[in-house]
Amino acid sequence: MHRVQLIKLRRLRLIMKKRLTIGTRGSDLALWQAKWVKSALLRQFPDLSVDLAVIKTRGDKILDVPLAQVGGKGLFVKEIEEAMLDGKIDVAVHSMKDMPGEVPKGLCIGAIPERENPHDVLISKGNRKLTELPAGARIGTSSLRRASQLLHFRPDFKIAPLRGNPGPRIEKLTAANLDAIVLAAAGVKRLNLEDKISEYIDAATLIPAVGQGALCIEIRDNDPEVFNMVGKLDHSATRSAITAERAFLQFLDGGCQVPMAAYAVVAGTRLDITAMVAEIDGSRLIMQAASGQVSDAAAIGTHLAQDLVDRGAGEILVKLTREFHTNAQ
Repeated sequence: MHRVQLIKLRRLRLIMKKRLTIGTRGSDLALWQAKWVKSALLRQFPDLSVDLAVIKTRGDKILDVPLAQVGGKGLFVKEIEEAMLDGKIDVAVHSMKDMPGEVPKGLCIGAIPERENPHDVLISKGNRKLTELPAGARIGTSSLRRASQLLHFRPDFKIAPLRGNPGPRIEKLTAANLDAIVLAAAGVKRLNLEDKISEYIDAATLIPAVGQGALCIEIRDNDPEVFNMVGKLDHSATRSAITAERAFLQFLDGGCQVPMAAYAVVAGTRLDITAMVAEIDGSRLIMQAASGQVSDAAAIGTHLAQDLVDRGAGEILVKLTREFHTNAQ
């Protein structure tokens, strides 16, 4: 190695942080994700010391109310972001689908690792598939996105509120007398519960949530040292797909009060994205797809959102947002 390069490398080692603190929620899945990021960082930087700080969010405290009724997006990240802005932690690990469209001033998304399976899965009594469920089947989910698409697919379904980690939700399949529950494949796989899966639901039936299956590694935007470290975990194809999906979300200012979804796939330099906005009862569902170059990911997501608005999604958004604020008063 050239002498100048050696000197630069030694200087980098001298200034590199020796300790990082990762902020995370305390759920089984959140801890799995934070520990995965910790291990990935230690593989890149063996001399680094990494601590985990468990932070309770508002979403963790409100367990008996559907997310759509308490504000939705941001419920699982705000307190963690505040801890980072206060300098109490250096890195935050979130499920990307919990992230609002806007990142607070002073913070940025430092890395998006390679995405796990982004689809939803069905876990049912008798290991039945979605088309095999009995008439009037009770399906557990508190996601308006899932509920609206399921009802659009089969209006006879009965939706039962269901929140919590994958393990407790699966237990409620029997305890709450449900016929089936719908969960994100990523969480089920990460907690080694794949043997419970009855069916991976195709995106043609159930479009995944924005960012589903991906992790968000959030950092302060004025911390280049940490940025360079977590940047080692970034996966370019995943970042492009998520960029398109989040541009869609940001344009519509979507929270959990409106059923919406966007799912992008990258193949080489091509990006394909499908999105939808629906009425809560599934009676009306507006879906559209778009394609383009990966380099235009954000623009593709934004234009797709505008197209959906022009086709009637705007009316649904206004109506449901108005209803939410009226009910909240």
